[in-house]
Amino acid sequence: MAPSPSPPRPDYVRRHLRFGWWSLFVFLLLGATLETLHGFKAGFYLDVSNETRRLMWTLAHAHGALLGIVNVAAGVTLRTLPELPGDPRIPLISATLRAATVLLPAGFFAGGATFYSGDPGVGIALVPVGAACLAIAVFLLARAVSTPSGPPAATERRRRNG
Repeated sequence: MAPSPSPPRPDYVRRHLRFGWWSLFVFLLLGATLETLHGFKAGFYLDVSNETRRLMWTLAHAHGALLGIVNVAAGVTLRTLPELPGDPRIPLISATLRAATVLLPAGFFAGGATFYSGDPGVGIALVPVGAACLAIAVFLLARAVSTPSGPPAATERRRRNG
């Protein structure tokens, strides 16, 4: 009897390359929009009373663009080290990195959309959640690439088998 085929694994390389490049595009457009608002001297963006909005939206643009690049780097890392996509940590790394790419900029943007007496709005609460997701993803990916010869289970099998 032929062994049953294993379920297809998600293509994490393509997923992160695609997500990263599209994120970079979206946040490039956000940056261009912010520059346009600046160029046209839009009061709801440039007035001194709206300094919080300007800061929060600039942070959303910067963090989103940087995290888009981090996703591209993650995709390239997964392609460069072929043993990584089989690592059991990769699904969690992928999910938390993509969550961070959405939550961090969304928190900054929402915090600037409505604000109170110079303090960011309640949307800023997404930022620590996104930061925690990013920290988890980066830590786990750093551990995965630091493993001498692939995922921990494969390394342990090699050690036992001599």
